[in-house]
Amino acid sequence: MTSSPLLALNDGHSIPQLGLGVYKIADDLAADAVAVALEAGYRRVDTAALYENEKGVGVGLSRAGLPREDVFVTTKVWNDQHGYDQTLRAFDESLGKLGLDYVDLYLIHWPAPRQDRYVDTYRALETLRADGRARSIGVSNFHTHHLDRLLAETAVVPAINQVELHPWLQQADVREYDAGHGILTEAWSPLARGRAIGNETLDGIGARYGKSAAQVVIRWHLQLGNVVIPKSVTPQRIRDNIDVFDFVLDAADLTAIAALDSGERTGKDPDDLG
Repeated sequence: MTSSPLLALNDGHSIPQLGLGVYKIADDLAADAVAVALEAGYRRVDTAALYENEKGVGVGLSRAGLPREDVFVTTKVWNDQHGYDQTLRAFDESLGKLGLDYVDLYLIHWPAPRQDRYVDTYRALETLRADGRARSIGVSNFHTHHLDRLLAETAVVPAINQVELHPWLQQADVREYDAGHGILTEAWSPLARGRAIGNETLDGIGARYGKSAAQVVIRWHLQLGNVVIPKSVTPQRIRDNIDVFDFVLDAADLTAIAALDSGERTGKDPDDLG
């Protein structure tokens, strides 16, 4: 069984660098995927209220039977629950669905800047952190100007900024900003929603190591220092995605992958949503 290394968060906690994402996975399938992942050595699961599978994630956690402190669980507040009181209620609902007493990480899913409530939303996260019901807090899909405002108007520096990040959207400016402020960068859509599969550059690199293009990209994230959460419901692919600790990309590999960066998103720009 393979296990992921731990990265230090800025609040004294630590996070498994590689975890399972469950975006767009139905409740019953999420339960199975989580159970398979935990059996394979994962110790990190990333869900959200939007995904409508927090209950299934909780079932999978329970089925695995691991001590609670051995599994790092993330969930997120959705755009329609922004605001201080609304966020506290949304958190209670998520916690109930998960069947947990606390989450390891609670994130604002998107800044939803047109609502102009992400600062109040984050203040609710600070309260949850102070209460111990969210061990760590952070944000998702925040541009650097969103982070500038948050750092100016709140007290706790986010532990994580989870953004779309893959070889075609490498987010160097965001990664540099995050690192400069002690924030870990986490990659969602780390395989560009399947675009990595069949790419000539990535296939060529993988062939030299006996690895798939997906495994090459996951390894690339790890070597950049990103936290990464590849999604799958297929048991073998879940196992393959964590089988990335027995090879190291060399400088030529990293240069070739860097050349794929084109600024192309698979999702929306954070300034355009909400």
